[in-house]
Amino acid sequence: MTRTSEHIIAGAGELHLEICLKDSRKSRRRPIKRSNPVVAYRETVSQESEILCLSSRATTTTESLPRPPARRRPGDAIESGAVSSRTESKERARYLAEKFDWDPTEGRKLWCFGPTDDGPNMLVDATKGLQLMDQIKDSCSRGFQWATREGVLCNEQVRGVRVRILDATIIPDQAHRGAVQILPAMRRCTYASMLSAKPKLLEPFFQVEVQVPTDSVGSVYSVLNSRRGLVNGQEVQDGVPVTIVKAFMPVSESFGFNAALREASRGTAFPQCTFSHYDELPGNPLQAGNRAYDALMATRKRKGMELVVPVLQSYHDRL
Repeated sequence: MTRTSEHIIAGAGELHLEICLKDSRKSRRRPIKRSNPVVAYRETVSQESEILCLSSRATTTTESLPRPPARRRPGDAIESGAVSSRTESKERARYLAEKFDWDPTEGRKLWCFGPTDDGPNMLVDATKGLQLMDQIKDSCSRGFQWATREGVLCNEQVRGVRVRILDATIIPDQAHRGAVQILPAMRRCTYASMLSAKPKLLEPFFQVEVQVPTDSVGSVYSVLNSRRGLVNGQEVQDGVPVTIVKAFMPVSESFGFNAALREASRGTAFPQCTFSHYDELPGNPLQAGNRAYDALMATRKRKGMELVVPVLQSYHDRL
């Protein structure tokens, strides 16, 4: 429940939410006001930072986690458990070097994951020969996790980002390098480097499987195409005139999908949706006139944020 006495119900799909609302109405025995369903996006970057970003004498760059030929990310390895904060540093560095072509030295100096200990983002100490870095490690890690928990675009979680600390000027007096000074500076620096690395919004996708009579397959393709669905497979059942169509479909396009499919197929199609992955939302969220910008503004409005595009100068200190 939020401060406005709203109850937020998270579900795996439209049917799941309808069941939850129906159960809530039965238990409360009074009318319930509901809003339209919303989609939780993720934030990421599409390239390495174009400039070095500075905040309180800490210099960082941000980049998208590199992909090997199989198009897997280190973030996927984190979520699968192959790499974690509990993995021994040398073993973790060897795995990242072999699977994702990381520099082994940076693999050993991976400070933390974000926004949690098993989050799909990484903070790396890429400095060389600097003293007292271990004294600010905890504060930098907390600032990084704060920034990846509430991203710079619209306070959504960040995914698939590696932040590298390249340089820092550390004051010897411990009173001036505590969490009060370091934590917000690391957050600002992470935000600035993300804005300089062409930030993107990621949208969640469903894996859709539709069981339909073979003579009605065309209606399924028509509905999927109208909802930005991407068909990735089709199987014909042996001995029966039934076809299973497999596709990926954005979660934002799934509302009303079941009803549209039943209408187009005259009630003969039976869909099943499960969460699959995140992928880039088309368009530049920092420029008006595209789907990503519209999603950014809608999310900021829903969260009570200013309807303005974040700018680099708000977070980046001038050298």
